[in-house]
Amino acid sequence: MSTFGNLFRVTTYGESHCLSVGCIVDGCPPGMALTEADIQPQMTRRRPGQSAITTPRDEKDRVEIQSGTEFGVTLGTPIGLKVMNENQRKQDYGNKTMDLYPRPSHADWTYLEKYGVKASSGGGRSSARETIGRVAAGAIAEKYLREAYGIEIVAFTASIGNEFLFPPTATHPTAATNPEYLKVIETIDRKTVDSFLPVRCPNEESSKRMERLVADFRDRQDSIGGTVTCVIRNCPSGLGEPCFDKLEATLAHAMLSIPATKAFEIGSGFGGCQIPGSIHNDPFIKAPAVPPSHSGAASSVPRPRLITKTNNSGGIQGGISNGAPIYFSVGFKPPATIGQAQQTTTYDETEGVLEAKGRHDPCVVPRAVPIVESMAALVIIDAVLAQQARAAARSLLPPLKQTA
Repeated sequence: MSTFGNLFRVTTYGESHCLSVGCIVDGCPPGMALTEADIQPQMTRRRPGQSAITTPRDEKDRVEIQSGTEFGVTLGTPIGLKVMNENQRKQDYGNKTMDLYPRPSHADWTYLEKYGVKASSGGGRSSARETIGRVAAGAIAEKYLREAYGIEIVAFTASIGNEFLFPPTATHPTAATNPEYLKVIETIDRKTVDSFLPVRCPNEESSKRMERLVADFRDRQDSIGGTVTCVIRNCPSGLGEPCFDKLEATLAHAMLSIPATKAFEIGSGFGGCQIPGSIHNDPFIKAPAVPPSHSGAASSVPRPRLITKTNNSGGIQGGISNGAPIYFSVGFKPPATIGQAQQTTTYDETEGVLEAKGRHDPCVVPRAVPIVESMAALVIIDAVLAQQARAAARSLLPPLKQTA
């Protein structure tokens, strides 16, 4: 369906080439300062036309708040967010050849099989335009998480094709054991990530190699995939709803709902399957004092008494956050629409050749970075609100004798 979340619920609407796209956010806490200026930065990071290696579709993606605030403050009522599609070009899809063929690896055929009808241009709801509503809603969620808990969410490009920021090695089959990778997880911020545009890989040499690789595929009218890594810092312990809504399960659900995703791994991931438990286990140590920088509202948030010495678990154990940084990676396939002629079959089962038209990304990974951040924020705020409700209900009961 088109709704994500339980207590912080987001319903997105719109197709690739309709008049507007956007969302309704229900469950945002009241009393938070909120204007378009809080949302627009993430919209701008996601928008097309940012560089020579992204789609040339020229959309400003200006967000408008339609409801749910008054005098720049949230009311607790549904927040309506709208972005106009200003640079539609349905004519790119309205030719006889494109009408005859379901595009290889695109959603044309499966949407038709499911609904018996499909959008005539741009992929409709399967288009990345749908993610605008997610990013707008995620910006609202992020502001609450940042102000209430001091939570930071940062994503970056970890690989494109066979070019890696931290390639697996015999010594470090999983990046989780690589000190250089862990340093990035602990310190990376969005300003640093965006200083490596257009690729958003926080290493000058790797970034240049990735940019050249994407440009090569673009020039050959082809496409390439890659991975995005995301870290969530200062997340309180105790988040997640076992057994079926474990925190890593809801993160996986969120990430694999993003268009073009094909893989998800958290913490040590698949590489962690190659190392013994004696190395993979995360011993507990006493938590250090909260740094002075965590002041204001975030300073009142309970912090764990224990932390783990290592973090192969990726900040989650038993489906519940343990207070360590949560980090995971998301795999994106090569964009399905390419300019090369492809041997395929028409809707009426006749073999032929399709040469797709339109304006498309040769690699979606750099623009997926804010989308991954936004979906992470939607997962965490839902988990936070659930835990707040549980803690509030428990606080009304007589205290129990503690055994540990």
